[in-house]
Amino acid sequence: MKYAITGSTGKFGQTAIKTLLNKVDASEIVALARNKAKAEKLLPAGIEIRNGSYENVEDLTESLKGIDKLLFISSIPGQNTPRLVQHTNVVRAATEAGVKFIAYTSFPQADKAAAPLAQDHKQTEKLIKNSGIKYSFLRNNWYIKNEANYLDAGKQNQPFVYSAGDGRVGWTLEREYAEAAAKVLLLTDPKNIYEFAGKSATYADLATAVQKATGNDFEVKSVTDDEYRKVLQSENLDQNIIDMMISFQDMIKNNTLAEDTNDLEDVLGHPLPSLEEAAKEAISKL
Repeated sequence: MKYAITGSTGKFGQTAIKTLLNKVDASEIVALARNKAKAEKLLPAGIEIRNGSYENVEDLTESLKGIDKLLFISSIPGQNTPRLVQHTNVVRAATEAGVKFIAYTSFPQADKAAAPLAQDHKQTEKLIKNSGIKYSFLRNNWYIKNEANYLDAGKQNQPFVYSAGDGRVGWTLEREYAEAAAKVLLLTDPKNIYEFAGKSATYADLATAVQKATGNDFEVKSVTDDEYRKVLQSENLDQNIIDMMISFQDMIKNNTLAEDTNDLEDVLGHPLPSLEEAAKEAISKL
């Protein structure tokens, strides 16, 4: 069996590879990387490293030859080449190379989510379905590290201000999602769809978790979007960053990331850390 992981030099990819190494020989693992020299420095010895740029279909097709199972880690939006174009390249290459199974890191409830952030994932899922390749969609909820600004503010004992109201989010650590992704590759009969998430919680819950994790008693304020925008403007942030942060708050306010699922714990085979434990670990890495 040959397993390949795209985006192998990122934290997600590195964690997935380490998880696989606990179960299979290094000779069965292929790391796909945009920068092979970087990959050789970061990744464990014994695994094969191949070209893995999402922008080069020919190279990807060659790199995916002989691969049985592929962990396809979605790319970052906002790059020079649109994310959907990159994803189309990966699916095309996997199809032409004869890959038998794809596990793709997607977005919560991607098939029906209306959030702009979900649209590339929705289209990528369709591409994979239409390819005829067997698949599992790993619909990852929010990484707690996405809230780095709040975690750092709490660490500095600064006000915790948000406009998402009582919207709920399935926060947990990135390493939990990555470990689960690798474990799905190892399953003989995986599900087509996994809704991976931590226990849904509000920003008020997150603030309490950060207070406990840091020992700080900072102010917590739920405000309107307009009030939150003024707070962000006072921090001299770029307007595009402000707009993005407001859009995330609105997405969460609409409960786009609210889920009731045990898929992540079921695949991992162990309980997830509490929100306080996850916050404490994430803060320690800031």
